Amino acid sequence: MSFGHCFGCGSALPGPRPAVCAGCGYESYNNARPTASLLVVDDAHRILLLKRVRAPRVGLWETPGGFCDGWEEPARTALREGREELGVDVALGPFVGMYIGDYEFQGELFPVLDCFWLATLPPRASIVLDPQESSEARWFSREALPELAFETMERAINDWAGRQ
Repeated sequence: MSFGHCFGCGSALPGPRPAVCAGCGYESYNNARPTASLLVVDDAHRILLLKRVRAPRVGLWETPGGFCDGWEEPARTALREGREELGVDVALGPFVGMYIGDYEFQGELFPVLDCFWLATLPPRASIVLDPQESSEARWFSREALPELAFETMERAINDWAGRQ
């Protein structure tokens, strides 16, 4: 079984991360990758969800959001993702929480640190979806949520709903 290679010298790692390379002593960790997501809510306390068209979990519903770029602050990522995925500048509200989840990509399952904010759409906003991200946007009540793509989304929604 392969456990990957050292980022320092390229030698095979002796086991799963965290691991210390036998070749150069480099300490290799499997750190969670940060994401930023939005719980877009309306005055009726409905949540806006998007239907995924990309792997993983194609066809399931999700909150708008995505991975932070390099040194990008998560709150900025949340605003950027709202603009990219909804075609509008959302108003960022209170922070909901952070949750450790997982994400499968290119045959690798890795940890993610999912950060969630409440958000609202501007008055009379017209949503324009990115067709490479989503096929549909729909409002759902908390009591009638569809199957969500990621477990952390359900946890964030439950935490938000518990504060209402």
